[in-house]
Amino acid sequence: MPEGPEIKRAADKLAEAVQGERARYVFFGLPAIAHHAAELEGTKVLRVSSRSKAMLVDFDCDLTVYSHNQLYGRWYTCAPQCPPTTSRQLRFALHTDKRWALLYSASEIAVIPTAEVEQHPYIAKLGPDLLNQRVTLAQLERRYNDVRFGGRSLGALLLDQGFIAGIGNYLRCEILFHAGVHPATRPRDLTGESVTALAMATRVLIKRAYASGGVTVSAKRFAAAKAAGEHRHGARFAVFDRGGLACIECGTEIASFRHSGRRCYACPTCQPRRWT
Repeated sequence: MPEGPEIKRAADKLAEAVQGERARYVFFGLPAIAHHAAELEGTKVLRVSSRSKAMLVDFDCDLTVYSHNQLYGRWYTCAPQCPPTTSRQLRFALHTDKRWALLYSASEIAVIPTAEVEQHPYIAKLGPDLLNQRVTLAQLERRYNDVRFGGRSLGALLLDQGFIAGIGNYLRCEILFHAGVHPATRPRDLTGESVTALAMATRVLIKRAYASGGVTVSAKRFAAAKAAGEHRHGARFAVFDRGGLACIECGTEIASFRHSGRRCYACPTCQPRRWT
């Protein structure tokens, strides 16, 4: 599933294509909302933005199209009359004179009054969103120290969009590795030093993944791995999807296991399982 950085980059691309343009044709592939197409045709796209893993397209008729890609949804932009060749089902189409924006395979789409976006069930529950809100290091540290979250494992907590928005499976593994924290560790078991390390890793890696298109290691390390012949997918991560390979820091074999129902990766040496 795309994570916050990927959706934010998709929103940027979509904004470049249709923001400020007039909707000449609108189509919804979900029967329950198909009638909204007529309300949106002829209106102007005011803004395209993301919130965590959701996309928001605001129109000047005070309506917003909310969508969540879930696992299979995918956005495309294309020149008019040049849609992509795909077997995916078209769920939302927005045609302007300049570009077309097309959403395929997504099953969660809604048309809501723009004034009520913040009350949408998904948006309303989100925690701090580092890509769309100003969130300081001190605020993140307080989040990790909040007693409401103290008893849950960090491997599970980081997947909860109500804790910190936009983090998915690859980011949780990378954040925990860079902070030197085992996924089974609970926030209440952390030292102050570990809380600071987690807050810093969270802030740096989410922004780095957004800026680089999903790369979580440093630019220097990524370039060196690519030069050594690694494919981009492996070179861009420190531990995620690298089970059985040597840790980039200590050489220990990266462990692969299940945590909170998802595949998880960690270095047994750099991320020892311990409690304070």
